[in-house]
Amino acid sequence: MNHSDTSSVQHVAARAALAVPGVAELQPGLGQRLAGAATWVRRAVGAPSPSSPSSQGGVRADRVPGSAGWRLDVRCVLDRDRRALDVARDVRDQVRAAVVSHVSGDGSPEPVEVVVTVTRIIGPPPPDADAPAP
Repeated sequence: MNHSDTSSVQHVAARAALAVPGVAELQPGLGQRLAGAATWVRRAVGAPSPSSPSSQGGVRADRVPGSAGWRLDVRCVLDRDRRALDVARDVRDQVRAAVVSHVSGDGSPEPVEVVVTVTRIIGPPPPDADAPAP
C-alpha cells in the first residue's frame, strides 16, 4: 500500500478538480487566506516569509480516524456556463478516482470520501436576466 502524505493527496485532488470543465478555480479556506495575507505583509515589510501559500488551497485532505481512508473537502468556484450540480458531481467523481489511484499504488484501494462545496458561480449573467418581466 502506498502511504501518501497529505500534501501530495491535496495536489492530486486539486489537479483533478481543476481539470473538470466548469471549474474556474479553487477557493482557499480561511486559514489559507490568513496565511497568504501574512506572507504578503511579511514581504511588504521586507521580512522573510516562511513559505508561500499552498497552490492546492481549495482542497483539505485528512485521514479518517481509525481507518486507512481519506476524507477530502474541495471548495470550488464555478463558471456559469454549466449546471452547478453537474460540475460538482464531476468534481467529486474525478477527484475520487485520481486520489484512489494515487494512494492505492499496487495495493488494495483505500476508501476515499469527497465532499464538494460550490462557494461561488462566476461569469456573465444569462442574456435574458436583465429583461423586464412581461
